Amino acid sequence: MRRREFITLLGGAVASWPLAARAQDLTVPLIGFLNSASPGPFARLADAFRQGLREGGYVEGRNVRIEYRFAEGQFARLPELAADLVHRRVSLIVATGGTVSAPAAKEATATIPILFIVGPNPIGDGLVTSLNRPGGNATGVGDAAHELETKYVEDAMRVTGQQMVLLKVSAERDFEPALISAVQQRADALLVSANPFFTQRRVQLVALAARHAIPAGYPWREYTDSGGLMSYGPSIAGAYHLIGRYASRILNGEKPTDLPVQGPTSYELVLNLKTAKALGLEVPPLLLAIADEVIE
Repeated sequence: MRRREFITLLGGAVASWPLAARAQDLTVPLIGFLNSASPGPFARLADAFRQGLREGGYVEGRNVRIEYRFAEGQFARLPELAADLVHRRVSLIVATGGTVSAPAAKEATATIPILFIVGPNPIGDGLVTSLNRPGGNATGVGDAAHELETKYVEDAMRVTGQQMVLLKVSAERDFEPALISAVQQRADALLVSANPFFTQRRVQLVALAARHAIPAGYPWREYTDSGGLMSYGPSIAGAYHLIGRYASRILNGEKPTDLPVQGPTSYELVLNLKTAKALGLEVPPLLLAIADEVIE
């Protein structure tokens, strides 16, 4: 947060004001927002979180403060950033941006409440002991996007008899070679995995798919909004909104162990007709009819 500069006024009546204001500020709860990615690509999702807070009666800058910590894709920084939030005595930590933030927060504190958005198995990830009664100091949303990918891809391969080529990337510089490899292997389509590393680089991925004329499907609508062909998966903005509501309940005195881990509240099929036209594709009428949103 930016430090504000104050003009010091002389006089006994006003000299005590800064101390009084500081004491009042300390009574306002402080939320730590820990994210593995960069603030820009997650701005809309942070807005959804703040909307959930507002619905629970908390408005940033009025009766709640938020300290934001973004790892900028450098996951090794997460433990340090989580420890810093603990040192600042936050009332709770919101750990977002994939499955890497919540473990860092859990390692940093066993007492401060933690709200997470992770993959489909928070029990297997060691974050909770039960979905209904999480136990410990963490709860949140289990995102089923990863689970949907595995299930649907396996079903599709079995039904159509097609083969799947796995393209592995570990850095942004790997994107271009991976797409070139897909083209060389005559891939008919590309499916991008549900991973925050890809999400924060969605503009680059969408541009590469367009450059190589490969129809691509994505896990979240943020890609389609950026020009991707189509997306299907849980509403990630809805998940951020939900943990915003959970945050307000915790600030009101509820405990994480009494708040069940939630699943996705809605799923979205979004089509981008402009991109389909650029690729020379005709979208079947049935697909248009069942889409939640069509971008023209």
